[in-house]
Amino acid sequence: MCPSPESDQKTASFPSFSESFFFLFAACDPLGYTGCKAEHRIRIAKNIFLVVLMIFGGLVWTLVASTKVLIANPQGWVMFVSVFCFIFTTLWFLIFISGANKSSIWPTLDVVYHSLAAFFYLSAAVVQAYITISLKSVTSMFFKEYQLDIAAVVMCYVVTLLYALHAIFSTMRWKSSS
Repeated sequence: MCPSPESDQKTASFPSFSESFFFLFAACDPLGYTGCKAEHRIRIAKNIFLVVLMIFGGLVWTLVASTKVLIANPQGWVMFVSVFCFIFTTLWFLIFISGANKSSIWPTLDVVYHSLAAFFYLSAAVVQAYITISLKSVTSMFFKEYQLDIAAVVMCYVVTLLYALHAIFSTMRWKSSS
């Protein structure tokens, strides 16, 4: 249940790391730090998206790393994008969960990073799809690798969609903060 506006709310203090972590996905902050505003629901969705992005991004990284490189192909770009976005999304998550994002520049940086990540993942998904299509002729010898490439293509497009949705949520937060 959300605290009422008349309830005794904490003032001039920020939640500790453990309180932030505990209430990360809570529907409402019972300590009264944020209340039950639309921006709080956006923060919840944002944190959920960050966790899902880390899981699916790590899955893309694993799928691409487990395939055999049969010919000289541009899968290095796919690996770079998946590792880069995985590391930076993890750092981004830690910054937001620790509460170090109190400056007014963070909503802008959030929009820029997630838009750039969506663009990078889209380009990586197209490259991965091209490689998978070009390897179709050797599927009889390398059927398992072909299946892994197909799964990597699907996951690349899923992660692209998730980064794009996260960029939309970040843009909504950016617009509401300015």
